[in-house]
Amino acid sequence: MPRLFDDIRFIVLLCLTLGLAPYVPEPHVWDKLRWVAGGAVGMPPIAWFDLVMHGTPWVLLLVWLIRRGLRAVRG
Repeated sequence: MPRLFDDIRFIVLLCLTLGLAPYVPEPHVWDKLRWVAGGAVGMPPIAWFDLVMHGTPWVLLLVWLIRRGLRAVRG
């Protein structure tokens, strides 16, 4: 049985749910990333926690893709 975080289906499910929620008016993680890119002026600690919470699935996906790519290169 594969580990849970090695399962791409689970990671994609996390990205589409927690990673993008709430969807309206725009994904929460996108709003936080724009705030950080703008200098994070006035960003309270709860907003940083929010960024970590909504960003973790995307980091997991990125790590999975990098590991998969490295395996493919090594053969």
